[in-house]
Amino acid sequence: MKQKISTESFLTVIKNYFFITLGLAVFTFGWSAFLLPVQLMGGGVSGIASLIYFANPHIPVGLSSFVINGIFIAVAWKILGSKFCITTGICTAIVSAGFAVFQPMFSQPLVDDTFMCAIIGSGLAGFGVALALNYGGNTGGTDIIIMIIGKFRRVAYGKLTMYINVFIIASSYLITHSVEKLVYSFVVMIAYTIASDTFLDGHRQTYQFMIFSQKNEEIAEKINHEMHRGATLLKGVGSYSKQESDVLLVMAHKSDKTKIMRIIKETDKAAFVSISKTNAVFGKNFDQIQL
Repeated sequence: MKQKISTESFLTVIKNYFFITLGLAVFTFGWSAFLLPVQLMGGGVSGIASLIYFANPHIPVGLSSFVINGIFIAVAWKILGSKFCITTGICTAIVSAGFAVFQPMFSQPLVDDTFMCAIIGSGLAGFGVALALNYGGNTGGTDIIIMIIGKFRRVAYGKLTMYINVFIIASSYLITHSVEKLVYSFVVMIAYTIASDTFLDGHRQTYQFMIFSQKNEEIAEKINHEMHRGATLLKGVGSYSKQESDVLLVMAHKSDKTKIMRIIKETDKAAFVSISKTNAVFGKNFDQIQL
């Protein structure tokens, strides 16, 4: 029985990393084939690496991305945990390898129209990152810094991400000196956000988990230690059995959904789970209440 569970877990990991690799390959292809050749960019570490490349074409995006993410991961190792950092490191290596493969292949964009490059490139990048996030991957980058800040201070995740990305993109004007390219880069940011939110619900979608299990305390402990995320045990009474039971309530980002489901499945395959999309979540590690 143990061998069967071990084999099943191994195959799940293989499947997850296959789709993570596929998603990040699509992500880097979108950047390399459509955005970089016309000096367009988005946010995050890929945007910072693009700025470095525009300023000095001898420094490829893949190399800069790998070094910057490596620094962020080293800083986050003790704060966010080794498991998160190892996964992020693997995804960082995949992204860097993707840029190393695709960027030299496209000195010219696949289409001549700059607007179409912005739309197609950001659409592919948004789809790719959404696919990777849906299977437990991530692109690391500025999200690491936001998560570190979130460990010590309440931050509006979506708003802080937007501010950072706007600053990164606005900085491109200092290098390209082109208002047109700056405007198109903001189009890239908007289209990328819409695409990633549309394909596979996007990584900022939040979910509410209601978990009914005899092992809720064990599930909650794993969520606390493996994901550094809180959970709440509620007292409930079955209307038919009249027996008291704990109900586990968890609020999580889209990027955490697969990991939480894996923890539940590994701990109690007989668990009854209800998952609901939420319109908004306010509080620590989520957004602040805005009036």
